[in-house]
Amino acid sequence: MNMRIYQLGEEGGESLRKIARNLTVKEIKSAKIRQLVEDMKVTMRTAPGVGLAAPQIGESLQIIVIEDNAARQNIFKPEILKERDRNLVNFHVMFNPELTQVTYDPLYFFEGCLSVKSCARITPRVEKVRVNYLDEEGQPQQVEAKGWYARILQHEVDHLHGRLYVDIADECTEVSLGGTSGSPWMNATKAEIMEYYHKCMAVSKKHKE
Repeated sequence: MNMRIYQLGEEGGESLRKIARNLTVKEIKSAKIRQLVEDMKVTMRTAPGVGLAAPQIGESLQIIVIEDNAARQNIFKPEILKERDRNLVNFHVMFNPELTQVTYDPLYFFEGCLSVKSCARITPRVEKVRVNYLDEEGQPQQVEAKGWYARILQHEVDHLHGRLYVDIADECTEVSLGGTSGSPWMNATKAEIMEYYHKCMAVSKKHKE
């Protein structure tokens, strides 16, 4: 079932600003949660997106689903995918994920969110992370991720703690994704993004003086 994705500030979307609760192994194995995961998968694919957290659909639970498939990547040039270290990621679900940064220097790329429609901002994320979580059988798992997969994980795990990308991305870097105005940035190089970022920071600093 395709579920409603709540928008930031929208009535009913209060879970976007709450710390989601952990699930027990018994809950993870329940028919109710298995159906919720299936609904989240359908909702993510329909949106479409590469990740979805339970708070985005009004469920304050520590659940994220992720999938970065060929259909999502085909809109990008091969050289851009390589530069962003963006590789195919099969569908999977994580319960009670705990994320640890493996590296600390930030990488800057445009980032959007299904709960903040029609815009994107240049958002700092670290290159490598480690996530400990429970799988669909309630078994402990660990994944080490880098590049774009690491960015997706940071974005989705943030949702479980009431944080959105707009909390860490400077608003002066915001671009509209409505119509065609945002399309040039989809295939922007890292150099082009950083050039735009520094221009925005310079303007922002000037306004604050």
